[in-house]
Amino acid sequence: MVEITLITKPGCHLCDDARPIVERVVAGFDGVTLEERSILDDARLAELYSDDIPVVLIDGRQHSAWRVDPAKLADRIRARLAAS
Repeated sequence: MVEITLITKPGCHLCDDARPIVERVVAGFDGVTLEERSILDDARLAELYSDDIPVVLIDGRQHSAWRVDPAKLADRIRARLAAS
């Protein structure tokens, strides 16, 4: 199982751009979960990522910030699935 976390906040236009890209990439894989978390709901996330959102984490490790490259995200997911 690979866990993707999309860290966002309401009203963030880059987050609104990233969300459908991440959803589309994740939908192409079995064994991958997607959770969206807002920095407004978690002080630790706000401290770590407030200047970088949206942030994509793969299994808790930062993959990207600000913009999401769908090909790179898919490649990283494939690699994580192959390793598990």
